[in-house]
Amino acid sequence: MKLIPEITAAHAQMQALRRDIHAHPELRYEEERTSNLVAAKLESYGIEVHRGLGKTGVVGMLKRGASNKSIGLRADMDALPIQELNGFEHRSRNNGKMHACGHDGHTAMLLGAAQHLATRHDFDGTVVFIFQPAEEGGAGAKAMIADGLFEKFPVDAVYGLHNWPGMPAGEFGVTPGAIMASSNEFHIRITGVGGHAALPHTGHDPVFTAIQIANGLQSVITRNKKPIDTAVLSITQIHAGDAVNVIPDVARLSGTVRTFSVDVLDLIETRMAKIIQSTAQAYDCEAHFDFRRNYPPTVNSEAEAAFAADVMRSVVGDDKVDANVEPTMGAEDFAFMLLAKPGCYGFIGNGDGDHRDQGHGIGPCMLHNPNYDFNDELLGIGATYWVKLVERYLGK
Repeated sequence: MKLIPEITAAHAQMQALRRDIHAHPELRYEEERTSNLVAAKLESYGIEVHRGLGKTGVVGMLKRGASNKSIGLRADMDALPIQELNGFEHRSRNNGKMHACGHDGHTAMLLGAAQHLATRHDFDGTVVFIFQPAEEGGAGAKAMIADGLFEKFPVDAVYGLHNWPGMPAGEFGVTPGAIMASSNEFHIRITGVGGHAALPHTGHDPVFTAIQIANGLQSVITRNKKPIDTAVLSITQIHAGDAVNVIPDVARLSGTVRTFSVDVLDLIETRMAKIIQSTAQAYDCEAHFDFRRNYPPTVNSEAEAAFAADVMRSVVGDDKVDANVEPTMGAEDFAFMLLAKPGCYGFIGNGDGDHRDQGHGIGPCMLHNPNYDFNDELLGIGATYWVKLVERYLGK
């Protein structure tokens, strides 16, 4: 492992910053303290700061030399509405809010890289440090782009990094093409004619109809899409009725669809609509179908993925980088940035949870889990990766 000595020497400083952010989590578009902290740190490094993109987003700009070449580095800042179960000293001070996805670590790593790069003059071009709000369901990347992120800072490529529990600490994973899935939700309302459960023939049962729809929708996955096209259709909620002897007027189903391509997503939405309407009609009910496309697939451009993998190898060695890591059906709004610019999103292993301080919760150290904590041993590795990415991309 080849870490930058100055970054290694600054580990305690990065750790203190990360744990301070962890102790003061803020939800999407509420990242006032966090964005103030980020802006103050960037300014103290002598980096030009811009604020207000995506409401609470922060952008730092560092230019060296005369080249017009530019690279964007992105970290997310928001926390989750989860009650933390850890009891260690840096646990959340904000009830019902927790950095359960490691955005505190992502922010600290990028700030560590920014501090180091601010002292360097051996690259030629512009580094754009993007500290994004509202990744957790708020589409903060989309909001920053809508506020002119890439018009004001026209980077040639943009890169992101996320810690990954279960992957050995300090290892990297990346792949060309789709690395994370699209995130979509659906809501179905079935309206029938209720009545006494002992006299079902006098009405039109929306519960029975909803069950047939739920079964029928799985045929989209097993019979309509190609078997080699990965997709998930999960019904996660069914709500109907208040009494055991009454057929209700309405039944509702909700769930999620995940795909690695928009074409497959189009197919699934179209087939869902037909099955829902036809099934409801067959049982003399009416159906309302609401399909919401939240995040598109996160798709790495081939050249940038290869470049990122090469830089990763220079940090941790060839055997610690999986350049064809298995994609995940989780979703990430960095996808919006990759729709706008070439780039790459990668994973850095967070380990199996043994790193957690005494007093952690007894549950697993997984993302979106109340027992999670970011592995501080990654801070120097991630910061070194960012610096080497810049030095290679903007090398003189």
